[in-house]
Amino acid sequence: MATGNPSMATTELAFLHEQLQQRRERLQQALAASPGAAPLAHLLAEVDSALERMARGTYGICPACNESVEKDRLLADPLTCYCLAHLTTEQQRALERDLELAAQIQRRLLPPADLRVNGWEAHYRYEPAGLVSGDYCDLIPDEKAGALFFVLGDVSGKGVAASMLMTHLNAIFRSLGGFGLPLDALVAHANRVFCDSALAGQYATMVCGRAGPGGDVELINAGHCPALLVRRGSVSVLDSTGVPLGMFCLGEFALRRVHLEPGDTLFLYTDGLSEARDSSSAEYGQARLQETVRQNAGREPRALADSCLRDARAFSGGQQLDDLALLVVRRASALGAV
Repeated sequence: MATGNPSMATTELAFLHEQLQQRRERLQQALAASPGAAPLAHLLAEVDSALERMARGTYGICPACNESVEKDRLLADPLTCYCLAHLTTEQQRALERDLELAAQIQRRLLPPADLRVNGWEAHYRYEPAGLVSGDYCDLIPDEKAGALFFVLGDVSGKGVAASMLMTHLNAIFRSLGGFGLPLDALVAHANRVFCDSALAGQYATMVCGRAGPGGDVELINAGHCPALLVRRGSVSVLDSTGVPLGMFCLGEFALRRVHLEPGDTLFLYTDGLSEARDSSSAEYGQARLQETVRQNAGREPRALADSCLRDARAFSGGQQLDDLALLVVRRASALGAV
C-alpha cells in the first residue's frame, strides 16, 4: 500500500485501509439488497475514492493545498478529504455542531465535581484545551463495599479521536465496575477491551484506585504521571507501576497499597498541568508542582486544586496548550467523616 499523509504511521494507514475495505463490502451487500438506494451508492463511491487515494499515495493530503489533513480527523472519519483550512462554510458549521455535541456528551459523562462518600472527599478539575478532551476522570462510589473507585487518565493524541477513546474508556470502567472484581483484574479486563477497540498506535495512560472505609487504598499507575501522596505536610511520589493501556493485550498491572490517615491526600494530574510552559517555553515541571502541593497540604480538596491551578496559570501566563485534568482524593477527618 502506498504512503500518503506523513503524519500517519504505517500501522494507522493499514488499519484505516482494512476499515475502508470492510465498509466497502458491507455497502456492496446492502446495495445488492436495495439496488436503488442512492445514499448507499454515494457512500460506496466515497469509500472507493478513499481507497484509490491510498493506492496513489495521496490519502490524507488535502487536494486544495497539498498539506496533510489532521490525523485525528482521519482516525475519526476515514472519508475526510480536506484539511480544516479548506472546508466549505457548510462543512465548517457541521463540524462545529458535531464538536459542540461531543463536548456536551463529555461534560455529561463527568461525575459531580465535589464528592463526599464513605469517609472520603474528592474534587476534580477538567479543562480541555479545545472543545473536546482526551483526558479521562471518574469517581464511582461502591456502596456495597463502602469504597470509592477513582480514575484519572490521558488518551494519546488530541481532538476528536482522543475524545472518542475517552468516552470509550468511561463506558469500559463503568461497565466493569459493577462486577466486584479485584482492582488489578478490573484493569486487566479493561486493557483487553481497550486493545480490541483502539486504533493502531493508540493507548491511554491512567492512574486508578479503590479507597476503602478504613483508609486503605489500592492504586495502579499504568504509565501515567506519578501520583503525589500528601501526609503531615510532606509529599511522597508514587511512580508508575506498569505500561499504558492498549500497548499489550495480555499486560498485567502491579498493585500498590497505601494507608491514608484522616487528612492525608492523594493528588493526581495529567501532563497538561506538569508540562505547562511559560513564554520562553520553560516547563512548569513536577518539582514546582510538588512544592505547591506541599505548601497547601492542609487545605481541603477544592482549595488545594485551586492553589495548584492558580500557580500553574501564573507561570504560563494563562496560556493552555494541552488538555488538563487533576483529581484530589482526601481521607476525611474524623469530625467530618461520612
